[in-house]
Amino acid sequence: MPKSSQLGLFHNQDFGRLFVAAALGQLGDRIMFLALPLTAVAALHADEFQVGLLAAMTSAGSLLVGLPAGAWVDRMRKRSVMISTDLARALFLLTVPVAWWAGLLTIWWLYAVALVHGVLTVFFDVAYVSYLPHLVGRGNLVEGNSRLSVVRSVTSISGPTVAGPLVGLVGAPATLLASSVGMAMSGLMAITIRKRERKPESSGRPQLAREIREGLKFVIKSPALRAIMLGDAIFNLFLVMYQAMMLVFLEREIGLQSVGIGLIFSGMGCGALLGALLATRVSKWVGHGTVIWLASLVTCPLTALMPLAQAGWNVYVAAIGLATLSMGGVVRVVTQSSIQQALTPDRLLGRMSATARFVSWGGIPLGGLLGGASGSVFGAAGTLWIGAAGMTLSVLPCLLSPLRTMRTLPTENARAFAR
Repeated sequence: MPKSSQLGLFHNQDFGRLFVAAALGQLGDRIMFLALPLTAVAALHADEFQVGLLAAMTSAGSLLVGLPAGAWVDRMRKRSVMISTDLARALFLLTVPVAWWAGLLTIWWLYAVALVHGVLTVFFDVAYVSYLPHLVGRGNLVEGNSRLSVVRSVTSISGPTVAGPLVGLVGAPATLLASSVGMAMSGLMAITIRKRERKPESSGRPQLAREIREGLKFVIKSPALRAIMLGDAIFNLFLVMYQAMMLVFLEREIGLQSVGIGLIFSGMGCGALLGALLATRVSKWVGHGTVIWLASLVTCPLTALMPLAQAGWNVYVAAIGLATLSMGGVVRVVTQSSIQQALTPDRLLGRMSATARFVSWGGIPLGGLLGGASGSVFGAAGTLWIGAAGMTLSVLPCLLSPLRTMRTLPTENARAFAR
């Protein structure tokens, strides 16, 4: 077998550079995912509602700039957007340890950093999804998405594994310095990618409202894209409710220290890694459309094990349920991302991604607020039960759509959808 066949996309040096950049950025992001809320909980002694509000601020960018971000990114070179947003995110994260050392850090400072970081992440993610078809070609989308999901999965393991001991050693605020360094190195590595996009052709005077409308219409008219978007919206709403109270539950009700919490998140990363390694094979075996709803139906109910847990070994049994959720989630996301990219013409990739993100992620800030409010009324464990039930119900839009029986990746000429 030729060496290029064995390496697959890694034979493409620019994809290898994107892979390394993604690894560095994702590592920084996963460290932040644990260190930022722990800064609120452990360093600033935030209450349940404040923790939920912080989760809401982290994802509020999808509501604030979700739709226009797609139209703006479609006018720009995606690689340049990725580089600039990585470097800007690194700078804003750096302000947290600096403010802590200066004695200026407050919960409002964390809210501001979380909000700005979230807005920049919207632009980065829209550009990232839109750039992949240009870099690897549409025929390699499943492999490209799968390999990049391996990066996310490995960093989901290594990020908490690094962050947990770091938080114990230097404190949560200082740990965010490592997150900032990872983001900065990601941006610098992306600069080395040699393949340049053509600057998108101008269609005259920019008409933002018309361009946003075109992206919305394209996604809503497609039964497959619409079902994926709605299923994600329901899942993400309840997932964030669940996650907002899980840290509170583990630290205050189970009594886990930062190292133990890091191990649980690393276990979720192990599940995600397994899902990334199996995604291509499972989607071909089960069917590309079928696997999207089946993965959630099988794995989401297992999240109910966590609110049943008590201090001791059984909390790690419950963590297996979370690891399984991560495995199913990655299989689902790899497949549905490939379907979304395959169905969308190049000129609409940014707007498709932004529209799907706006709807499917738009409920995340609400999920954070609801998680905090629910935690105040029903307690952390009660909120975990609500989150588990809601995530399970997220299968319905895809189960009731043509994805229910779709066996193969769509092969229609995507440009036909642009006419």
